[in-house]
Amino acid sequence: MTKLKAGDKAPEFSAKDQDGNTVKLSDFKGKKLVVFFYPKASTPGCTAEACNLRDNWEQFQEKNYAILGVSADSQKKQQNFKNKYELPFPLLADEDKEVITAFGVWGPKKFMGKEYDGINRTTFIIDEEGKIEEVIEKVKTKDHTAQIL
Repeated sequence: MTKLKAGDKAPEFSAKDQDGNTVKLSDFKGKKLVVFFYPKASTPGCTAEACNLRDNWEQFQEKNYAILGVSADSQKKQQNFKNKYELPFPLLADEDKEVITAFGVWGPKKFMGKEYDGINRTTFIIDEEGKIEEVIEKVKTKDHTAQIL
């Protein structure tokens, strides 16, 4: 698992969002970008995290931030998640885990005593030039906006 850190250049990526549109890192040049990786659409923690960002959307807009959610869910699952919770930002359907692997968030996890590989909930804040400003590994799902801003 590659460990990206503040100061590193964000990996260039290209993936489909919930509507089948191609989204690339270069699309966000000149804006700050929050890329949050979450394990599974519509699960309690992921829903709390996405809704916290949604509820503070205006604050992000005022500060020139774009937000991008990423998980290995299918386009359909991402679309349902986005529509159900009225999320104002795109969700990438990274089924082949290219973006997830590039950012190094795929790896061993523990849940209820079992160990398995999955997405480690992580958020990257990328500056206007494509450089990583901050990596948040201990995400507080209900108060994530405060961690970012």
